[in-house]
Amino acid sequence: MADATSTPDRVSPRIDTTVPHSARMWDYWLGGKNYYEVDQAAGDQVRSIHPGILDYARADRAFLGRAVGHLAGEVGIRQFLDIGTGLPTTDNTHEVAQRIAPRSRIVYTDNDPIVLAHARALLTSTPEGATDYLDADLHDPDTILEGAARTLDFSQPIAVMLLGIVMFVEDTERAHAIVRRLMDAVPSGSHLVLSHTITAPGLSDVDAAVEFWNSVGTPKLHQRTPQEVERFFDGLELLEPGVVSCSRWRPEPSPTGELPDEVAFYCGVARKP
Repeated sequence: MADATSTPDRVSPRIDTTVPHSARMWDYWLGGKNYYEVDQAAGDQVRSIHPGILDYARADRAFLGRAVGHLAGEVGIRQFLDIGTGLPTTDNTHEVAQRIAPRSRIVYTDNDPIVLAHARALLTSTPEGATDYLDADLHDPDTILEGAARTLDFSQPIAVMLLGIVMFVEDTERAHAIVRRLMDAVPSGSHLVLSHTITAPGLSDVDAAVEFWNSVGTPKLHQRTPQEVERFFDGLELLEPGVVSCSRWRPEPSPTGELPDEVAFYCGVARKP
């Protein structure tokens, strides 16, 4: 069984093991081991409703690697603020960035105690760079920015990473205000990297899976249309190919030249002018 269930006497009082949690379910779908039986059961039920959920999770994770690789390798970004990082898995932000540029500095934030416990144990920096962790909530961007300033230099470009996290902010205007606050705090040349689950005609199984999730799990998930996701990049310079399915953001070339199948998770990368 998953490691998260192996030491119940050490479980933080903040951790509710009776309710499925998004970070632990995501870990289960990605083949990790830091989840509880309740997360596995809910994850299996979501998969029975929307069988493509594994592709969905893997596509978002692969997008992270390609986006960070591009920003560190091609753009020269050396600082990353990864908000709502989730449980550590392979090719975390610091691993991708520091493999390319060992001096990269990364700050992770999350407010799930299991995520933070594993982050402190597993996410170690190169000697030349730095990696820090904040117990902070996306709903409180000022606290995130204040804490991140201990590690990151806000006079230099920063990549603000918001992968699969803004969708947990129910009010759309509040969600946009949070993203604007974060991007207002970073200088010209910084980048926004964002992914978000979508709703659109023909995605009834995705809609049903989200409805099930919101009936049993935490935090609640809020779908938005592709057009609403694109609004998060207002005022920024979108990199090609724009806001697209995570599987189609600069994918690795296939032998046939065909694009991967789309997933109901859209993403984009944009530069602050």
